[in-house]
Amino acid sequence: MAESGKRDLLSIGVVLILVVVSILLYQPLQIVKDWTLVIPLIIALSGGWLAVLAGMRASSPQKYERDAFSTLSMGLLLIAVGGAWLVYGYGFGWLYSLIVILIAFAVLAIAAALKRK
Repeated sequence: MAESGKRDLLSIGVVLILVVVSILLYQPLQIVKDWTLVIPLIIALSGGWLAVLAGMRASSPQKYERDAFSTLSMGLLLIAVGGAWLVYGYGFGWLYSLIVILIAFAVLAIAAALKRK
């Protein structure tokens, strides 16, 4: 099996684990109070997986494949959107959601500045 096929299969398994963890955080553990907050939790956790996947891509880049920085950018965007939605859903208000998004953009700017060619 090609390296890309192994990563795809790994990503499918991780997404299923993220869905199960989100459901467990909602139902038995009661950490997520409202069922509508399960969706932003899945989005934020998926962004975390994309950040891990970017690290895997940086260690062994493939030809004709998206580079690690692009995958990291997409992961940070998903973390920002899911985190802002989760913060707003807990009732902290739109200002704290904006702060979460701005922190994600700051981390992305720092990563772009430190990026090596």
